[in-house]
Amino acid sequence: MSDADTNGGGEPEKTNINVRLTESLLADVDATWQDEGYNSRSEFIREALRDAVRHPGLTRKSWKEIAAVEHARRTGDSETFSREDILGDDE
Repeated sequence: MSDADTNGGGEPEKTNINVRLTESLLADVDATWQDEGYNSRSEFIREALRDAVRHPGLTRKSWKEIAAVEHARRTGDSETFSREDILGDDE
């Protein structure tokens, strides 16, 4: 399903899925979506999945660096980084 799939009302059609997580990962997800200002756990997970699908070439290291920069930006502890600073040699 893509963002272009709609239910006729202009909103993308959504389907429920079940995902099994360890309790510790779920606790991390819950702490993260709340700390980062998402409206819900689902919104956070959708954005994480969307990023992973749209940017499959990024490594786990790259995602961690991007997450750290985003967290700093949202909490006001950010510095300005170039694209090269964030992506490094992973590109």
